Amino acid sequence: MFSGMPEPLYAASPSRLLAWLDCPRRYRMQYLDVPRPVPRPQRAHTSLGIATHNALRDWWDLPDGRRTPAGGGRLVEDAWIDVGFRDAAQSRTWRDRTRQHVTAYLERVDPWRVPRGIERTVAMVTGPLRLTGRVDRLDDRDGELVVVDYKTSRRPPTEEDARTSLPLALYAASVWKMFRRPTFRVELHHVPTGAIVGHTHTPESIARKVDEAQSIARDARAADAEYATQGRASDRFPPRPSALCAWCDFRAHCPEGQATGPEKSGWAALEETAP
Repeated sequence: MFSGMPEPLYAASPSRLLAWLDCPRRYRMQYLDVPRPVPRPQRAHTSLGIATHNALRDWWDLPDGRRTPAGGGRLVEDAWIDVGFRDAAQSRTWRDRTRQHVTAYLERVDPWRVPRGIERTVAMVTGPLRLTGRVDRLDDRDGELVVVDYKTSRRPPTEEDARTSLPLALYAASVWKMFRRPTFRVELHHVPTGAIVGHTHTPESIARKVDEAQSIARDARAADAEYATQGRASDRFPPRPSALCAWCDFRAHCPEGQATGPEKSGWAALEETAP
């Protein structure tokens, strides 16, 4: 690089930043390797999550008279993804259960209060990072912008999850920059139980999260640059064996991950939950 030229920006989503933190080996396989190692087939809980998000997105496109909780439940059937389940019977069971969850969740949503954004792409440049992400729902509540993220995990989120979430804070910072309105409130909506937890950031706590993201971006950018010259010979991408290896999409390509124990089945996350 020519002397005095600025360092290139590191383009990433919050998911990419967290992938680097979780396991540099997985990060390399997911984002850098060409050809990309073939990931395992999609798991059932991912199929369920995508269908839920799509139904809640499409609900706002329904005509006023059809924007009802039952209408949202029917959208689950239209959006259902029959991938990753043990068999057809399990898929049907979870389709029906998810329809019930979405219907019950929408009982508490005002169909006339249209959000400011639905699956809204947000972006900002900060330090070395060009961040892009997608907000599930952006509410405008009497002048206050609120970042809403849907969750379908087996465990309802906690207020601590909302407070410490790097993606939520970065979404709030991006919304603040894009709309030029201070945005501090972030919420996690657990669709299976209807539980809502949130956190109200301060300018200082948002700034700390942005600083954290910049630090991650610098490390990942340096690793990417070394990969460009050394490829897989670079030592910047060690595996980070943990319990997460049982769920990793790329464990078939990682001996260290396989050594941590058996792989979870495609439907394991559903069998371990009882919403």
